[in-house]
Amino acid sequence: MLVNGFYPVILTEKLEESSNFYDMHFGFRPVFKSDWYVSLKMNENPFPYELAIIDRSHKTIPSNYRKVVQGLILNFEVDNVDDEYERLILSGNLPIVQDIKDEEFGQRHFITSDPNGILIDVIQIIPPDETYRSQFNEKIWSEK
Repeated sequence: MLVNGFYPVILTEKLEESSNFYDMHFGFRPVFKSDWYVSLKMNENPFPYELAIIDRSHKTIPSNYRKVVQGLILNFEVDNVDDEYERLILSGNLPIVQDIKDEEFGQRHFITSDPNGILIDVIQIIPPDETYRSQFNEKIWSEK
C-alpha cells in the first residue's frame, strides 16, 4: 500500500478547546476549520505532521462509535525534553501526569494530558541499559 498521508483524528466534545490547545502548546496550526472538524498541521518541522479533531457527534462517524477517545497516548520525540518540560509544565502550567524521569529502555520523558484526557508523552531518546540494547533492531540513540 502506498500511503500519501497518515494522522490521528481525535473524537471530542471540546473541538475549539482542543484545537486551541494543540495550536498554542505544540504548534499545530489550523489549515481547515469548521464547526465540526479541524485539520491541523505542524509546518515548522522538516516533516509536516498532521492532526485532526472532530466533534464526536458528527454524522460521518458511525453512531455506535460516537464516543470521546480513550486509551490514547500521543508521543512527541524531541531533542531536549528538559527544555520542553520547562516550557510546557513549569511555564505553561499543563497538568503533570508523570513527572520527568529516565527509563532503562532508552527514554527520558514526562507525561501530560490534553483537554480530552489524552496522554501526551514528551520523549527524548537516550542510551538504553545493557539489558535493553539487544532488543533493538537498529540503534536509535546517540552516545553523548
